[in-house]
Amino acid sequence: MRMSRLASIVLALAMPLSAAAQQITISAAASLTDAFKELGAKFEAGKPGATVRFNFAASGVLLQQISQGAPVDVFASADQETMNRAAEQKLIDPATRKDFVTNSLVLIEPAKDGPGLKALQDLTGPSVKKIAIGKTATVPVGRYTKEVLDGANLWTALEPKFVQADSVRQVLDYVGRGEAEAGFVYRTDAAIMGDKVKVVLTPSGHTPVTYPIAVVADSKEKALARDFVAFLSTDAAQQTLARFGFGKP
Repeated sequence: MRMSRLASIVLALAMPLSAAAQQITISAAASLTDAFKELGAKFEAGKPGATVRFNFAASGVLLQQISQGAPVDVFASADQETMNRAAEQKLIDPATRKDFVTNSLVLIEPAKDGPGLKALQDLTGPSVKKIAIGKTATVPVGRYTKEVLDGANLWTALEPKFVQADSVRQVLDYVGRGEAEAGFVYRTDAAIMGDKVKVVLTPSGHTPVTYPIAVVADSKEKALARDFVAFLSTDAAQQTLARFGFGKP
């Protein structure tokens, strides 16, 4: 009887602990990597027993993963188009969708021995042999880049110079390592590698860079997922995002 009572007490104590242990997986645009890692730790600190896992990649790649059944609870995209496709495929809960930050597209060159670009037209010069851009099919920064270069009537002329990248961070690496004389990234990405790349200009003529986030429709932890989405609108979270260079939505 005593052992049975002891076992019951142990079981009773263990049940709340196991119930409290929750984990969510957040698939987020590559440009959010540094900020979200810090925010994940802060969110966990305020939610004892909760664990946040991240999966960072190009927004289009993340959407493909979710559509193929990857166990994801929250999706954060670097553009509206990708999130629109997620909504069309009924992969997200539309009621939870919200914009949480903005960003800026910038043209960068290597900080050391760069070609000394001053304008978009300079990309056509002989000193620029390779231009790193995100793949337009899956990488939002690539689509923003195409809008800019189309507007300047430069896309076709520059196309032979393009080096296609799988994410904005890969564009950043190509330019930072001097493997491309120029590239288009977000201002937040350029900031984290300020010793290796230099921002040349901030082009206009593209869709505003706004980041939407939503709870994934098949999430097994919808309550915790909604809590994370709501957390991003708090003053503490917005201050962290601002420190990494993101703007308010």
